[in-house]
Amino acid sequence: MLDNIIPMKKTRTKTNKKIAALTITVLVFAAISLLHLCGAFHYLEYKSYDFRVRLFASSVRPSDDIIVVLLDQDSIDWAQRERGWGWPWPRKAYAELLDYMNLGGANSVAFDIIFSEPSMYQTEDDEAFIRAEREYGRAVQGVFFSSQTGNARSWPPELKAPLFEPAGFGEFLEQFSTGGAGDRLEGAQFPIQGLRDAAGALGCLTGAPDSDSVIRRLRLFTLFDNKAVPGFSAASLLASGHSPHISFDSKSHTIQWGNFSVPVDKNGASLLRFRGDISRYFPYSAKDILMSSEAYQNGGEPLYPPEDFTGTYVFVGLYAPGLFDVFNTPLSSLYPGMGVHITLLDNMLKGDFIRETRQWLNLLILFSAVSLTVILCLFSNRVLLPLGGAILAVAGIIAAAFAAYNQSNLWLPMITHLAGIAAAFTSATLYNYATEGSQKRFIKSAFSQYLSPKVIEQIIADPSQLKLGGEKREMTAIFTDVRSFSTITEALGDPEKLVELLNHYLTRMSNIILDNQGTIDKYEGDAIIAFFGAPVHLENHAALACRSAILMKKAEAEINREALAGGLITGAVMKAMVKKGIIKTPDDPCPMFTRLGINTGDMVVGNMGTPSKMDYTIMGNAVNLAARLEGVNKQYNTGGILISEYTRSQLGDEFVLRPLSRVRVVGINTPLRLYELLDIRENAPPELLEMVKSWEQGFAAYEHKNFAVAAPVFQNICKNNETDLAAKKYFDRCQKYLASPPDDASWDGGVDNLTEK
Repeated sequence: MLDNIIPMKKTRTKTNKKIAALTITVLVFAAISLLHLCGAFHYLEYKSYDFRVRLFASSVRPSDDIIVVLLDQDSIDWAQRERGWGWPWPRKAYAELLDYMNLGGANSVAFDIIFSEPSMYQTEDDEAFIRAEREYGRAVQGVFFSSQTGNARSWPPELKAPLFEPAGFGEFLEQFSTGGAGDRLEGAQFPIQGLRDAAGALGCLTGAPDSDSVIRRLRLFTLFDNKAVPGFSAASLLASGHSPHISFDSKSHTIQWGNFSVPVDKNGASLLRFRGDISRYFPYSAKDILMSSEAYQNGGEPLYPPEDFTGTYVFVGLYAPGLFDVFNTPLSSLYPGMGVHITLLDNMLKGDFIRETRQWLNLLILFSAVSLTVILCLFSNRVLLPLGGAILAVAGIIAAAFAAYNQSNLWLPMITHLAGIAAAFTSATLYNYATEGSQKRFIKSAFSQYLSPKVIEQIIADPSQLKLGGEKREMTAIFTDVRSFSTITEALGDPEKLVELLNHYLTRMSNIILDNQGTIDKYEGDAIIAFFGAPVHLENHAALACRSAILMKKAEAEINREALAGGLITGAVMKAMVKKGIIKTPDDPCPMFTRLGINTGDMVVGNMGTPSKMDYTIMGNAVNLAARLEGVNKQYNTGGILISEYTRSQLGDEFVLRPLSRVRVVGINTPLRLYELLDIRENAPPELLEMVKSWEQGFAAYEHKNFAVAAPVFQNICKNNETDLAAKKYFDRCQKYLASPPDDASWDGGVDNLTEK
């Protein structure tokens, strides 16, 4: 009974959704892309990146070629106790450290301390350190550049420390002349002249924080006074003999330095892959080195022999509380500054700098994530699939970002893509809420008179189940009719009461069908035509139809009682029915007696009619057979429900049934077995089960022409239940055949040829 407005509406909805999907995708992609390019997600992206750094910091082993020597509190206390050194230490302490590393053949020794003032222990103390530097030749001293402070405004012309010789940088070289805030570096803090000039190299200690004041990157060199001053880590390599020649590859945006390839961002900084706390480099305490040096000089066994430092890059720095400089890094807000420079050297030696993914790739991933989310939200037929898809997309982006960092040393933006998914999901969901609400209301309105709320909700959740237009599928049809309703109509007389009676009856019966997921096809006066298995496919359509039929027969008693009590069936109606022999007495409790026919088989279901008027209905021989079985009830005097053998084959043991004769109905030559449906087994009284057991024995004897055995069985059933007219019918047949036995050759088990429709 559904007009063709439904397929038309679905077609319009699909077209509108395609337009909406394209519009939402473009708008969300454009908005999120703009926010991404403007840096709106930088803060959150930085924090998500820092989490990745902390999570995977320990997954990469630090280089074995890097040695850390710490001037920790133990060393300070030891020096005060054993050597009488207060703080700060005399420069001869550093000279002793440097001499021991020179003895061991370390590649370079970098001091993360700026000796900007002469020693408080007189000139001889500075000379001891300067002497050690000259003899070693590979010591690195630090220099700090600033936009405001410093003891020099230019690079000393007499200074012979190695500088980088950049080539191919072009205008990009200018990026190396600014600090973290973008100010030009115009001031410098150098060590005292003697240490400065004797050093094997000078290294820049200046860091360039990101916009949230966190150090994630360092530059290979800093441009000061038009000189390419190496960073502290690069100075360690230059001091050990590496070439100062570097070049810039603009295509890959990397600095090439011999065998080293150093990726840089638009500001000339390299994104570091942190290894974790500085303790992962197995740091040495300065006192242990000094004690080893003393033991070695005295001919004793040193704690750490000089050869332990052969071919290594040594960093010497302060680590006592309140003495060392700290950087705010992804690992900690109190991370030793020396550790950042060590990380840069480590990344160079292992070639595992973090690279940022290309912008075009970021935007491509964003577009894919947005479009996929929109498609899932707008075109999915499952309620939870869009949400599940969005959750999977979010999980996929997070997993990809983490895997890219840990496996490929890539910084794949995460927040931008998550924002795109969230915006796409929200926009598409709001669109669905605004448009699908009307569609759901339409479906509910169109189907509420024919389908159960449960089935309607299934269709709303998955509209693809609503396949309109003719299709062939196995279903179960049920036909009902009220015995002699025309007599009731004539005797009632009052049209208003007739309508009220019909509505009272049809409402109760229809609700039972709907509650069992059936579909009301149509009403023909007092008759109901319904089917199970469309528009939503049901595996147990036969069982649902049979359960509905039994519940309808049980509801029949209450319907009659209410109709009689409410005056919907009057005394005149009862007298007319008695007069016509429909009921025996005016006190009969069941004047409205329903007969039902049920059959299962292949049926054609769909919109049928004309282009201007269509009904959603069923057709086919299986449907016709269900209609015939409804009428066959009166020929067998059953209790009201007949089902075919096709329906019986799908029921299992859920119901109580008894077999009846095989019949040839009008238009169908092949005999089929009929069954009377009696009750739901779990609710059946014991006496009914005993009766069915006796019936099956008697009926088997009847079909085998053993009428003498069958007759007493049927007779006994009649004695126990005078209303069982089917048993009486078969008892009468047995009596007839006992008096006049049928011919053996013509007996086919008692197949009945039914001549009425």
